[in-house]
Amino acid sequence: MPRKPLKPCRYPGCPNLSEEAYCPIHRKKVAKDYNIHIRPEDPNKRYGWKWKKRRDRYAQAHPLCEECLKQGRLTPMEEVHHILPIDRGGTDDESNLMSLCHSCHEKIHVALGDRKYKPEG
Repeated sequence: MPRKPLKPCRYPGCPNLSEEAYCPIHRKKVAKDYNIHIRPEDPNKRYGWKWKKRRDRYAQAHPLCEECLKQGRLTPMEEVHHILPIDRGGTDDESNLMSLCHSCHEKIHVALGDRKYKPEG
């Protein structure tokens, strides 16, 4: 099957050709710039009031960290986590949510590769 013709990279001043919008050199930079400059830092702006209502309702029904409970610890929840992330096809359905303390939430995201480990101190 024939391949798509190569197009110029959209990055300003880049002479490279690519099958996608940006060449491999600039693809990561463009994604990073998008996350820093375009995606809102404030979760309330990112998710909206419907998510806040759903999150608050779930937090009220599950006031303890579900991961800590499995290990026999009683830790108050601080964050509601999507088990399957929205960007990977997850939903805001209650079956896809879990209450977590901040520590457990960070451990899960480090394991997923979404975040880098930051040692305390």
